Amino acid sequence: MDLTSLVQHYGLVLVFASAFIEQLGLPIPSYPVLLVAGALSYVGGESLVLIVAIGTLGVVMGDLLVYAAGARFGRRALSVVCKLSLARDDCVRRTEDRFARFGPWALLFVKFLPGFALVLILLSGFTRLAIPLFLLLDGIGALAYVALPVILGAIFHDAIDSALTAVTRWGELGTALVVAVLLLYMIYRLVDRQLFIRQLRMARISASELASLIDGGQSPIIFDVRSAEARQREGIIPGSISARADQISLVASRYARDVEIIVYCSCPNEASAAVAARHLKRAGFKHIRPLLGGIEAWAGAGRPIELAALP
Repeated sequence: MDLTSLVQHYGLVLVFASAFIEQLGLPIPSYPVLLVAGALSYVGGESLVLIVAIGTLGVVMGDLLVYAAGARFGRRALSVVCKLSLARDDCVRRTEDRFARFGPWALLFVKFLPGFALVLILLSGFTRLAIPLFLLLDGIGALAYVALPVILGAIFHDAIDSALTAVTRWGELGTALVVAVLLLYMIYRLVDRQLFIRQLRMARISASELASLIDGGQSPIIFDVRSAEARQREGIIPGSISARADQISLVASRYARDVEIIVYCSCPNEASAAVAARHLKRAGFKHIRPLLGGIEAWAGAGRPIELAALP
C-alpha cells in the first residue's frame, strides 16, 4: 500500500502516530505523512486545521514523554540518547550551549534543527522546567513545525500528487529506491559518527587515578569544558578551570607545554574533552588526558564537588 493510500485509509490516526513517534527519536520522519495529508485536504481529505491540530497534539504528547524521561533519569537519559544517536557525540554540549544562550525560548525553533530537539526536551525535564511554560513554548514550536509541511502540501498538492503517482507507477522499484536512499543516508551518518569517534581515541585517566595524583601532592591543570549552565547545575571538580573546548588552547597558553593537563566534560565517550585535548595537542602541550566518565565518574568515586561560581 502506497503512502497516499495509507493516509487516506488511516487519516488522522496516522498523522498523530507519525508525529508522536518522531519525537521519541526514532528515524521515522513525520513530514512525508504531513505533506500528503495537506495535499489530500485539497481534494476532500481532512481539514487543514484538524490535521495541524492532531499533528501538533502528537508532537506535544511525544515531547511530554521525553520530558518525563529527562525528569526521571536525568543525565543518564541524555547519555543513552547520544550513545544511540546517529548524531555526533558532542550533541549534549552543543544543545546545552543553545539552552544556556536562549533558555526555554529555544523550544520555539529547536525542532527545525536536526539532532537537537530530543536532547533539548530531555534537558528541559532534567532541569525541571515548569510544565506550564514547557507546554506553552513547546506547543507553539510544535504548531509551527507541523503547520509548515501541511500548508506546503496543500499549496503544492499537484506536484506532490505527481511525485507520489510516479513512485506508485514504479511499484516495487520505486519503493526500493526510496528505502535505498534512506538507508544510504543512515549509513553515511553512522560512518561519519564512527570516524569522529575514532579521531577522538586517546589515553584517558580514570577518576581514581586523578584522585591519586591529587592526594599524592601533584597539581595537574584541570580544565572543565562543559557549558556554564551545566557547571552551575552539576558542580565542578575543585580547582578546575572553565574553558570552551574550541578555545582551550588560548586559556592554556600561560602554562608550560610540559605540564600535566586533565580535561573533563559530561558527555558520552568524553567527546568534548577529547576535542579540547586535540586543540591542546596541536598547541604543543605534551601530557593531556580526558577524564574517563567525566564529572559523573568523579562524583561516583565519592570525590568532592564544588558549586560553580556565577558567571
